Amino acid sequence: METLDTDALRSVLRSLCDRHPEIASEVMHTAPRPSVSAALQVLNNYQSTLQSSFPLGGNPSSDYAYNRVRQHLTNLLEALNDFTPHFLPPNESQPSTSLSYLDGATDIIHQLPRWTTPQHNLEKYAAYEEMSKAWCLVIREAAKRGGGIQLQYGGWDQKLAKHNETAGGKLQDAVNELNQSLGWIGGNVGNPCNSNAGSSQGDMSSIRQQLMSGTYGAGLPLKVGPW
Repeated sequence: METLDTDALRSVLRSLCDRHPEIASEVMHTAPRPSVSAALQVLNNYQSTLQSSFPLGGNPSSDYAYNRVRQHLTNLLEALNDFTPHFLPPNESQPSTSLSYLDGATDIIHQLPRWTTPQHNLEKYAAYEEMSKAWCLVIREAAKRGGGIQLQYGGWDQKLAKHNETAGGKLQDAVNELNQSLGWIGGNVGNPCNSNAGSSQGDMSSIRQQLMSGTYGAGLPLKVGPW
């Protein structure tokens, strides 16, 4: 085993998992969880392989080009589907980590080719749909943690609006979810007309301390459900 490089070792492990599903389950439970940077690097590697597989010359959005790169496109989308649940509640408890992953993963979907034949674009549209659901789930959980401060001061409204614009409005549900969450937070935190304004300010100070120490949201229950 010591003579095998990373790619060869990965190939051997994948072959064993294909032959023995019970080993695959054990590997998944034993292997450390991927970091955001590592997951996005793998996805970007798939993206690079996809781009380099296009035939030279000709129309890059043609049926011929699609057939040439289809397997690489499938590999990328499958990897995206495999990684995403790791960064969603209840598997990931920190909203900042979830949001960071979704930001990078959505960028990768933006880079997927657009094809002349409409039905070939369905895979990309489906990826946007699933990513929109993932954004909605994370936004709802983030609004519950630390008073939603991660959403308020992370610039996520602008980032998500830009993603939605690039996606041609296919992330509108996520934008609506974020706007609703920010509206609720704005109406309940730091409102001078609120009789509990002093308490709210104290809560916000406590939240800032939690953020600085990296402990905000710890110990809160997570909603379990499909992403």
